Amino acid sequence: MPVQASRRPSSPGSAAPSGRIAAAIPAQSRPGGGGPGSRPPGGGGDGGDDRPGGGGSKKRTKRKDPLWAKLTVVFGAVLMLSSGVAIVGSKALIGQATGGIAKGNLLGEAGKSDAEGGASLDGPIDMLLLGVDARERWAADDVRSDSIIILHIPATHDQAYLISIPRDTEAQIPAFEKSGYGGGSGKINAAFQAGAANGGGWEGGAQLMAQTIKRLTGISFDGAAIINFGGFKNVIDALGTVRICVTQEVKSLHMSYVDGKPMWNADAKKTGKQRTPVVHKKGCQEMEGWAALDYSRQRKTLKNGDYDRQANQQQLIKAMAKKATEGGMLTNPAKMNNLIKAAGKAFVLDTGGVPIEDFIFTMRGVTGNELTMLKTNNGTFNANGNNTEGLNEETMAMFRAVKQDKLAEFVFTHPEVISTRK
Repeated sequence: MPVQASRRPSSPGSAAPSGRIAAAIPAQSRPGGGGPGSRPPGGGGDGGDDRPGGGGSKKRTKRKDPLWAKLTVVFGAVLMLSSGVAIVGSKALIGQATGGIAKGNLLGEAGKSDAEGGASLDGPIDMLLLGVDARERWAADDVRSDSIIILHIPATHDQAYLISIPRDTEAQIPAFEKSGYGGGSGKINAAFQAGAANGGGWEGGAQLMAQTIKRLTGISFDGAAIINFGGFKNVIDALGTVRICVTQEVKSLHMSYVDGKPMWNADAKKTGKQRTPVVHKKGCQEMEGWAALDYSRQRKTLKNGDYDRQANQQQLIKAMAKKATEGGMLTNPAKMNNLIKAAGKAFVLDTGGVPIEDFIFTMRGVTGNELTMLKTNNGTFNANGNNTEGLNEETMAMFRAVKQDKLAEFVFTHPEVISTRK
């Protein structure tokens, strides 16, 4: 039995939009420590520049209903259900399979206050998805979040939107007592590292990132997840392959073939054998896990740098969501069990204390086909002149639409923000 939902009204003064946009948009428009002022720890992420040459809110009330979590499925392999698909297996089976999924408080003071409907969930739902590219040789407090995605679900709960925030966005990062960070300005991707430092860990990193985004956009959150993109390989392997449409040929900066086998460049060098670069050729193709992950990591050699990488990562998430609802994946107990186990190693969830097996049984309504990918800054550079990116007025208006639960209306009047990735 699905857990009954409590009710959260839409934002005051806003009419709940239909949520759906595809049918309404004209066919021709549719897509086929330091003190104040100090800089936080370096915001470089994987290094280099892409270009050539609010206030306190009340403490979140513990969630009584897992309805918001129906859309954690959208960001990848936890997409266990779609409309009309019957789930196979008991809650005990699902609970056993999901036992390895790590949970934590990832939002801190950036969760929705009582005044924003924080304890009630039948309304617009906003989740923060943070992608980290953690590797074994990296310390836990020396990892940046280069993939920052807001997942918005309108009050109708029949549509989902992904909006990526550029990693180099200039932001005011608030002081954070847990890690001893005194606050400062810099690239937004450094907020995660600043919060994780000095024992803050990934939980502290996510909390400071969430607070930074709330200060920048005004958006508070219902839930959050930290996605380890490295762990997505196992998820895609459980799915088999995913269909990715490469829009521009790109040579991998991270991997090479040795004797026909793909390897990290560092490992390939150790073999002393001839290396052949991995090249992702233009066109739609089925990609194995290693190839899809490698493609989604490329940034420096793409025409629009991180903006193109954002679109590629959104495309990967949508491809995983669609694949998870195809081919009997959700009606085959063995396949579904393997998928859940693989997903459990790929992310950390803020579930508000709700058992994961409960919200898996509650998820309904949104599939990969209802996932709309949106662009910030029209998908290209908007330099501030200090090695950071600014958010243009259209992008800020889009974030205001998210907060007011009027995003469907905004997209209808600004179809150019829709990503054309298939």
